[in-house]
Amino acid sequence: MKQNIYKSAAIVTVFSTLEKTMSFFYRVVLSRIIGAEGIGIYQICLSVFAVFLTAASSGIPITVSRLIAKNNAVNDIRGKHSAVTAGVVGTLIFTIPIAILLFFGRNALGFLFSDDRCKDIFLLLLPGLILTSVYAVMRGSFWGNKQFVPYSVIELLEDAVMVILGCILVYGVTDPVLGARRATIAVAVSYVFSFCVSLFWYFHKGGKFVNPKKQLKPLFSASMPITAMRTSTSLLNSAVAVLLPLLLMKAYGLNNSEAISLYGIAIGMSLPILFIPSSLIGSISVVVAPELSENFYRKKTAQVKFDVEKSLKAAIFIAALLIPVLFVLGDEIGELLYSNEMSGQIVQRCSFILFPMCITMISTTVLNSMNREKRTLIHFLVGAAAMILSIVVLTRYIGVYSYMIGLAANYVITGVLNLILLKKVCGDLKYMKYTAHALIGTISACVFGMLLDGIISKYVSAIWQIIICGIACTGFCVAFLYCLEMFTFRPIKRLISKN
Repeated sequence: MKQNIYKSAAIVTVFSTLEKTMSFFYRVVLSRIIGAEGIGIYQICLSVFAVFLTAASSGIPITVSRLIAKNNAVNDIRGKHSAVTAGVVGTLIFTIPIAILLFFGRNALGFLFSDDRCKDIFLLLLPGLILTSVYAVMRGSFWGNKQFVPYSVIELLEDAVMVILGCILVYGVTDPVLGARRATIAVAVSYVFSFCVSLFWYFHKGGKFVNPKKQLKPLFSASMPITAMRTSTSLLNSAVAVLLPLLLMKAYGLNNSEAISLYGIAIGMSLPILFIPSSLIGSISVVVAPELSENFYRKKTAQVKFDVEKSLKAAIFIAALLIPVLFVLGDEIGELLYSNEMSGQIVQRCSFILFPMCITMISTTVLNSMNREKRTLIHFLVGAAAMILSIVVLTRYIGVYSYMIGLAANYVITGVLNLILLKKVCGDLKYMKYTAHALIGTISACVFGMLLDGIISKYVSAIWQIIICGIACTGFCVAFLYCLEMFTFRPIKRLISKN
């Protein structure tokens, strides 16, 4: 069983890394072609769209996955099909009326955007609201049935469609608004692709739509808190997209384009680098969540505790490896990727956000897998309030860094509350010693990296700086953790030997 988990995690991680790498460099291409202002407009449109998309379907995939795991525990095949059908019905009930309402009420959408130029671009995404919400249900069925390869392939191909088409459409564009419009068209087409392919695969593997009546109530009961939390996340991002530029204009006398550019640098350039761990944490979550749910419903308490501890330690390990690289090389990375000094400074100064970020992401997934969705929603709302307070109070003093401080406060508060709840649910979890050692290793690797960077920066170009220091920092941290017996190559050796 452990071998299967390692193999599945490896498969999902490899595909997810390829997908996120492709998206990341696509964002770099966009930033260079359409500029910070174009990225800002593009990001605002996606942020508002994400509110409706998450409200429609964000809680359903994990809930469908958990219901399938629950039905797997009692070998109820029809129950699995019913859960998927309930998910499709539930999401269509919301998305079709909302899409129609937004389309015919488009003249009243100005209040959603801090920039009126975003309104028409946003409408291009409306068909994708229906299509990608159905795909989200199919994604949940893949997770629950442990079909990780088709899920990973479809995700990768969806991103490839967006990247290839987007590069073709924005090539040679000089107007930031036109560039944002064409990049948005590429996103919409990618939604059509994933919808068609996922439905084909579901039916090809024997999936059916059956009477969803018995599964509707448990689906909505479990998915609503998750949907509320993720919708709140999207609303929070949209609020930031409106509030932060306005506060920047008020505090510093910037015009609209200048404020949008600053927002684009922080949210569209720096944040994707800081969110690199999310793809790795997501890979772990996709594999662990169905397994954890099955063990939870089968009342395998010892195995659940073991899975939770391993998941937390994996998230901490990921943060420990990435923080030194971003702390030491943030400036060089921002300059190399975006030709923007400020984006690199934000990455460097805010790199330690990764610790609470990784812990919060994995602990939220773990708790949701154990039917604690309502509590994780409350924890998120408390953290979100701290973020908004930071932006409102601190923007006049520290500019866009008010958002980064708010983000850190959000993750710290939510992560601590999640860990307290996990202790109540699972008993005494053993991760504190691991965390302390990881922090020591991270700080040591940062010091080592800064010393090395100071030496070689006089002799090599920026790209060689990144390569040499990146490898050296990662190797130092791995060696440090290995010496403290916090890291072992045994799972990798077992996976290789089995294959």
